[in-house]
Amino acid sequence: MSPDRLSKGVRIGALALLVSTLAACGTATVVRPGGGSTAGGVTTPKTSVPKPGQTVVVRKGDTIYALARIHDITPADLIAWNSLDNPSTIHPGQVIRLYPAGAGAGRAPTTVVTPPRSGASSGGSTTPAPAPVGPVKSNIAWRWPADGAIVGRYVAGDATKQGVDIAGTSGQAVKATANGVVVYSGAGLVGYGELIIIKHSDQWLSAYGHNRKRLVNEGQSVKAGEQIAEMGRTGANRDMVHFEIRYNGKPVDPQQYLPAR
Repeated sequence: MSPDRLSKGVRIGALALLVSTLAACGTATVVRPGGGSTAGGVTTPKTSVPKPGQTVVVRKGDTIYALARIHDITPADLIAWNSLDNPSTIHPGQVIRLYPAGAGAGRAPTTVVTPPRSGASSGGSTTPAPAPVGPVKSNIAWRWPADGAIVGRYVAGDATKQGVDIAGTSGQAVKATANGVVVYSGAGLVGYGELIIIKHSDQWLSAYGHNRKRLVNEGQSVKAGEQIAEMGRTGANRDMVHFEIRYNGKPVDPQQYLPAR
């Protein structure tokens, strides 16, 4: 396990919660000037475009993930710029900065109005889903993402051990654990290297870290057993895949769902 994961371990949880919260809010089509639109929101930007001096006021139904897409900023940057420990609980009326600290010096602050989302209204707040108690029943036919020995196991409550580490060789196939849609493909979370997150339902996600090369893009549908990456050691000290299964954004023990081997 990478030492960076100790200080950054909760960030993948935050991202998973953002994805889960976004899914729970339903789909919306957002159109940006000079670009197209896609169901469920515009494509998540690969790099951020800061807006010095600009802020946005959160409305009911907004999530950091959705705001990031609308304003051409990566979710990881938006979380960092606003020092959000638990970004899944942003609330209506909260002011979110669209630029890193210090970048807006000397500029008059400007509030950006976010286009209303389908089904959103003013007032209220989003309550995060409670952590699962005991194994949660799943009707998904999970499969192992890679062949190899388990060199790191899940430990409940330990932010540095939120999944399993499967050792292998550089370039080895990393495969989707079940059918789903890629909701994150990037290297924005320190300690996880090249990371892929797949949404399997409104409640279930899987994550694959430390890849040498990502082979899928955000918004792409994948089938169980389809290769999505090449194994590597980005953000790690050996060739392996860090694999997580999450229910409502909360980590669960993958070995309780994967077939015995």
